[in-house]
Parts: sequence; C-alpha cells; structure tokens
Amino acid sequence: MPTTGTETAHAAERPIVATVLIVDDEDSTRNLCRDVAIDSGLRARIASTTEQAMEILEQYPVDILITDLKVPQLGGIELLKRVRETYPQTAVMVLTQYGTIESAVEATRMGAADYVTKPFHVSELRAKLDRVVRSLEIDQENRVLREQLRTRPGFGGLIGVSPAMQRVYRLIEKVSQHKYPVLILGESGTGKELVARSIHFSGSRRNEPFVPVDCSALVPTLIESELFGYVKGAFTGAVQAKTGLMEAAGNGTLFLDEIGDLPVDLQAKLLRALQEKEVKPVGSTDRISVSTRIIAATNRDLDAAVRQGQFRQDLFFRLNVVQIKLPPLRERKSDIPILVNSFLEKFCDSKGNMRTISEDAMGRLISYDWPGNVRELENAIERAVALGSGPILHVGDLPSNLQCGAGERMPQSDELLPLDELERRAILRALREAGGDKLSAARLLGIGKTTLYRKLKQYEAASHAGPN
Repeated sequence: MPTTGTETAHAAERPIVATVLIVDDEDSTRNLCRDVAIDSGLRARIASTTEQAMEILEQYPVDILITDLKVPQLGGIELLKRVRETYPQTAVMVLTQYGTIESAVEATRMGAADYVTKPFHVSELRAKLDRVVRSLEIDQENRVLREQLRTRPGFGGLIGVSPAMQRVYRLIEKVSQHKYPVLILGESGTGKELVARSIHFSGSRRNEPFVPVDCSALVPTLIESELFGYVKGAFTGAVQAKTGLMEAAGNGTLFLDEIGDLPVDLQAKLLRALQEKEVKPVGSTDRISVSTRIIAATNRDLDAAVRQGQFRQDLFFRLNVVQIKLPPLRERKSDIPILVNSFLEKFCDSKGNMRTISEDAMGRLISYDWPGNVRELENAIERAVALGSGPILHVGDLPSNLQCGAGERMPQSDELLPLDELERRAILRALREAGGDKLSAARLLGIGKTTLYRKLKQYEAASHAGPN
C-alpha cells in the first residue's frame, strides 16, 4: 500500500512554507512531483487515490493540491469540485494526459489554478508550481493587510499600504484631532471624500453630522440658498423657511467637494462665513452663528485658477491651512493587488463565494495607468465579476481596453486593420489566454498546431529583421 503522507522541508526560505498534496496512481509521477516540490522549498504529502487525498485534507492543512484527472475512485474533476467547495483557499493544479487538453481547460474554468500535460519537463512543473506559490504569498499578504486596515480606526474606506498612502494616513491622524480647515487635492476617483470622512470620523466630532456638498452638481443660482438657507418668501417658491447646509452641519463637518467649481461671487460669501463664523440666510437681515468645520476638495489646480482670476486667493489661503494631496493610482501601483482583492471580496455572490484573479490578469491590471484611478479599477473588477464565468477571473474577463498588453492597442470599432495584423493580434491574445501553451492556443483559435508554429516563426523572423 502506498504511503499516504510524507513530509519534508527544504532549507530555502519563503514568506510562507506551503504544503503540497500530490494525488496520482503512478508511482513515478507522484514521486517526481514530490521531489520537485521539496526542491522548491515546499512540504510534500502524497496519495494514490481520492479517498486518501480527502483523508489528508481533513487532517492536515494543504495549500496546493496537484491531482491527476484520471486518479482512481472519484477522479480528478470530482476531487477538484470537493476541494473548491470545502477548502476554497487551497489552490489546485491538474495533471492531464496528452490529447485530453479539453479536460484540463474545463478544470481551469472550474477553478484550477493551472494544468500540466503529461509527459512534462521538470522545469515546466517547477515554474508553474512557483507561480502558484507566489499567488498564495500575495493572497496571504493581502489578507494580513486587509486585517490591518480594518483595525485602523476611522480608515474603513481607504485601502493602501504604499509609502504615499502611509503619508496620507499620518496627516489624517494629525488633522482629525483639530478643527481647522483642510484642503484635499487629487484627480477624480482617488478617494477625496473617503479622506474627508476619515478625518471626520477619526476625530472628536465623529458623533456630529457629516454633510457632503457637491459644488459642481448644484445649480449656480441655488448654491447660496443651499449653503446658507433662506427665509419664507425670499423668492418665488420659498413657501417656507429652509435651514442651510452650513447650519445643518452644526458642530460637525461640511464637506465641500469640487470647491474649484464654486462661482466667484459665492466664493466671497463663503469666505465671509468662514472668517466671521456666521451665515445670513437668503432674504433675511439676521445672521446665524455656525461652528461647522470645513473640509474642501477639488481635482482642479487651484494655484492656476487663482492666477487666472477664477478662484479667490484669500479663500484659497483660508481653506489651505492643511493640504492633503492624494496620489493617483498610477503612482502607487503596489496597492493595486490589495485593492483588487478588497473589491473581489466586496462583489462576492449571495452565498459569500469570492472570486480570485489569475496572475496574468493581475499583471495586466498593474501595468495599466488607470486614468480614472481607484473608481475605474473598482468598476473594472465589478464588470469582470459580473461577466466572468468561472471562479478565477482571467484577462478575457477584463474590460476590452485592459485586454491589450503594453504597447498593443485594441482597434476602435470603426478602425480597419490589415487581415494579417488582425490575425497576429488574435494569435498573441490566444497565447496569453492559454498561458503560453501553444497546443491549447491553437485549439482556442480553431487551427492546427503546425499552422500556429509556422505563424509564430514568421512573427519572430519579422521582429529580428526589423524595419526595411
């Protein structure tokens, strides 16, 4: 009877020492996989049947399962299903015989992290195993970082551990304990309102109102009455008095988003209210004292607006007591993996099942410049979750503008390209989708592998030849 458990450690150091369970009824394959795992610095256990595999899974923590699709009893596909349901954190690699690639592709759609076709080279198995381990390390780091962010008081919506975000956190901690104005600068989608909320809910005013106002969304003629209120009969339609937002905020915080869009004439009235700490409702002769804290934000260059006469310099100085500048996402790409995992957790299904993302897809997200910043990234992940068919999101599930690699642009809907260029792009994309497996890429394209090899040789020759 074959040994059901063998455990060995390697001297090589890793952030985590993963445990691999190899399930195969062939002694030679099982032992070869075990040796590769041990040589890669991992712990290894072996089993020859699915029953033995389930016993090991019940008794020991297993990070990676390598299983043959033809393993006795249940079979590899059924074992994959059970592991995905019972041990969702365990990554699965499948081994398949040459000529049964369709089963491996189906296993990948069901949640397998990768597959290896028999007979395989040791270098191929080692490379794919190393890639799965790297994904596990990233997932572990992200879980730790998410927990750290959850325990950080008042920073519930802000995500990121890059040096740039650490500076933002330190500023939030300092200014939240005071009441002077704060000016938040940053491109659209960087999370300016989240910073404002963090300042408010981290400080002594957390139990007071937080009132957000989008200055760009208000009709110019109504901004004054919205901010300062009005009395009954102040204008046509004013059938009763209304309290302004500045007064309604009380001892809390008034967040003036897109302050750069505030009309110049109202800027003077806002400056007066800030300096004198009182407002005069429209149509009233009386003034009302206010003690509201002001936090303003804009995606505009206020220095340039001041020079152009579009923003009052004195109001700028009044608001700019403390300035917090949010970095665009392209300047903190190290935060993208933890943001992605946070959004995947947010968009899990009604049963709480959370999707994962392939290494190629994550690489594509990291290489993109994100002009829409965090908001665009969140929308991209929500779309991928909505349209993706399996538990693992691949490059093909991402928005079309992300499915091109660096330097490769998707054609516009009305753009005509030569047939050979369209063919080249289709072949390269199929190779990416197949993880570099030429046979699988040929099947995706519906062409013979000989044709694919010939085309790739043509592209290689053309790249070496260079321009004429």
